[in-house]
Amino acid sequence: MDKSDYRQHISSQFNAELEDVRSRVLEMGGRVETQILDATRALVSLDGILASQVEAADQEINRIELRIDEDCSQILVRRQPTAGDLRLVYAVIKTITDLERIGDEAAKIARMAISLAAKERTREHMLQVQHLSNQVRTMVHDALDAFARMDAEAAVAVARQDIVVDREYESLMRQLMTYMMEDVRTVGPVIDIIFCIRAMERIGDHAKNIAEYVVYLVKGKDVRHIGIDAMERQVLARPPDPAE
Repeated sequence: MDKSDYRQHISSQFNAELEDVRSRVLEMGGRVETQILDATRALVSLDGILASQVEAADQEINRIELRIDEDCSQILVRRQPTAGDLRLVYAVIKTITDLERIGDEAAKIARMAISLAAKERTREHMLQVQHLSNQVRTMVHDALDAFARMDAEAAVAVARQDIVVDREYESLMRQLMTYMMEDVRTVGPVIDIIFCIRAMERIGDHAKNIAEYVVYLVKGKDVRHIGIDAMERQVLARPPDPAE
């Protein structure tokens, strides 16, 4: 799907509606990226005030999702889009669901930050936690950039990055479990940190989902559950050359 295709309608109002929902998805994505950043800052610095602000901001993200979802429903009913336009509306609906869930995961991190702020011995492993957070926030940013540019190859790169995030998460999980077993006094705080990195790993999964919707939007191919190598082949495969 060429990114200008959905603009080529007889009805300029339909064009405007599609462009509007697409723009608001990106605006929602920007808010979600800020949520991840602020939640991590609250966690690392044990800033309960900032963590509370992240929790409160999650309600606005939920409201944005509902408004975009309702507008997409209206487009489906009134415009009855087909082909690429239908895929765009579908991709928007699926993407905002994952963005809302990313916001929920950021709110979980904020709640754990509030809990950790009241406990001792919580500074260990924060550098690795912050690095993991940076990785998943980059995934979210890159997935949204692929959506904005309708770039299927960039979307595949996001999906491949999820493998790196999973490995980093598993390594950090092992470190935290070892640390907790060596000193039982750390059990409470470490469990909170484990909840945080689990939330970060889930954010990476949602970013991968968004990347898969981009592939569907651009290529018309459902690449969920097929594995990254198969996904890459679907996106990068060239059509046969008639001259060959």
